Amino acid sequence: MKIKYLGHSCFKLTESTGTSVVCDPYSPEVGFKLPEVSADAVTVSHRHFDHDNVKAVGGKPMVIYEESSYELPGVEINAVKSFHDGVRGKKRGENVIFKFRMDGIDICHLGDLGEACTTELLELILPVDVLLIPVGGNYTIDAETAKEYVDRLMPEIVIPMHYKTKDCKIDIDKVDEFLELFDEDCVEYAETDEIELSRNDLSDETRIIVLEKVK
Repeated sequence: MKIKYLGHSCFKLTESTGTSVVCDPYSPEVGFKLPEVSADAVTVSHRHFDHDNVKAVGGKPMVIYEESSYELPGVEINAVKSFHDGVRGKKRGENVIFKFRMDGIDICHLGDLGEACTTELLELILPVDVLLIPVGGNYTIDAETAKEYVDRLMPEIVIPMHYKTKDCKIDIDKVDEFLELFDEDCVEYAETDEIELSRNDLSDETRIIVLEKVK
């Protein structure tokens, strides 16, 4: 399966036979434009402008907003309700976490998760092989809380998202604060926007892979 980073919290996940899902497409208000992309399905963690630009995704995709279980050819999707803040949604509302099963790999997109790491929530989303996690703070969990999620979920691969970049207009932190919490030998800079994975690429050690959005 392939994971392509489209910027901010948006990824395109493609199963080996071609079924694809786009997660959290954003509007240009974030400071840059979403690349042209099409998919069989779009998942939206919550309906804020930087995660819900569904109309920008081509291919007449199925759009998924709500917690439930869904199936596409070769892909299983489980959506789990969580909160966008640390006060059970009273400040920013709910957030949907999406779990994808593709080619025997469990991928978890945490959306704009804002709540503390609890055993109850972990039990709903485990197991996780690949974790797509917000690290920029302010509107989501911050670097230290993101590190706790990584330590407790123990994914083989972690891809940070929702952090400050040169063109980003949103008031969030850079990825560096998150990366500094890990040993240098755990962190990889891919210098590309896409990686391809199989079960054979997974190991017992956690790798932090920073994908670079290609303009």
